[in-house]
Amino acid sequence: MKRVSNASTVLRRFGPMVYLPTVLFSLGEGAVIPLIPVIAAEMGADVAFAALVASALVVGQLCGNVPAGWAVSRIGERFTMVIAGTVAIAAGVGMVFAPSLAVLAASVFLLGFCAAAFGLARHAFMTTRVPLAFRARALSLLGGSFRLGVFIGPFVAAGLLQLFGSETAAIWFFLGCLIVMVLLVLFGPDPEKTIPPATAIRTAPLSDDSGEVVTGSIPIVERVGVFRTMWLQRSVLGRLGLAAASLSAVRSARQVVLPLWGLSLGLDSSTIALVVGVSGAIDFALFYASGQVMDRFGRLWAAMPAMLLMGAGFLALSLTHDLDAAVLWFGMFAAVLGVGNGLSSGILLTLGADVAPKKDPAAFLGSWRTLTDAGGAIAPLLVSGIIAIASLPIAAAAMGVIGLVGAGGFLRWIPRFVPRTKEEE
Repeated sequence: MKRVSNASTVLRRFGPMVYLPTVLFSLGEGAVIPLIPVIAAEMGADVAFAALVASALVVGQLCGNVPAGWAVSRIGERFTMVIAGTVAIAAGVGMVFAPSLAVLAASVFLLGFCAAAFGLARHAFMTTRVPLAFRARALSLLGGSFRLGVFIGPFVAAGLLQLFGSETAAIWFFLGCLIVMVLLVLFGPDPEKTIPPATAIRTAPLSDDSGEVVTGSIPIVERVGVFRTMWLQRSVLGRLGLAAASLSAVRSARQVVLPLWGLSLGLDSSTIALVVGVSGAIDFALFYASGQVMDRFGRLWAAMPAMLLMGAGFLALSLTHDLDAAVLWFGMFAAVLGVGNGLSSGILLTLGADVAPKKDPAAFLGSWRTLTDAGGAIAPLLVSGIIAIASLPIAAAAMGVIGLVGAGGFLRWIPRFVPRTKEEE
């Protein structure tokens, strides 16, 4: 009981200055993201070019992770967030007043770049400040804060469209969220000063007797550069990192495959939206359960069920397309994928924090997040390619295979890179 009380106390301390800025940023971003292709189309883009403009967000996030790791390592989480928020405001203004599709695409790219910096700053802060005994719960709650904003944002955008009749209203809403977030981070209590690093207590005794080549043994008297860190951590990035990238790929594929599956069954837009919405609601409802499981039983006990559910869900869905009850199976397996995705909340954040260098994790986390984001970015392209060559069911089956292979990767590499710390909880 005491441990739960301590966890609740610590998590409440992070609320105003960690979770609230995250909700503000993701709420505004969630309102804008669905409208980017619409804005591009209204400016004269065809469907393919509108999709390209929307993809600039993901490309910007991929490109931003490594520079964000460098910035956080040099100037700290707080000022990185302030700079990212300020530049994101400039990107939002560019989206409102974009005179051409090129300027719009550049603004979307810049927004993705800033989103990477913001996300990495929060991730690095939580990695160094949260006690290990409830790190997974804290990071699952951080992931849930992002999901809350992305989940509610489209509804806010829909309401603003009804009120003002213009997509730019959602961008102005995003700008308002950004301004509040920057002011909160800039003038609110600095959590970097009020909350001491949680890892400082542990690192000294462990570094004396550790003979293994693990992340905690890297000397940090002088800062290690981003690319040097990538080379030193190549083992964990090339093994556990690839398993994590497969999880990101399966998550991303779910957002593409489910709407396409509904269209292929001849369902109308409202029915597809309902099925996808229910799946998303299940996903959001389970985000904290993942952290509870990881903290109490170990990281593997959350990663494996999540990957097995999503992998098996995609494989089973691929066999139902031509059945008489195909619509019923579609709804059921959409819910299964929602459960699997919900149980995976915070896993990538937690594993990245577990294997990062203890005192200066930002450079490593930039590489880690680049790898996982790449998995999420490649998956829709892979789905599109397989559909063009073969069919949608085969694409779903391929995602299922990736999920099961990723589960095997987690089973093999989590025990090696993430030590058990039950006695420390």
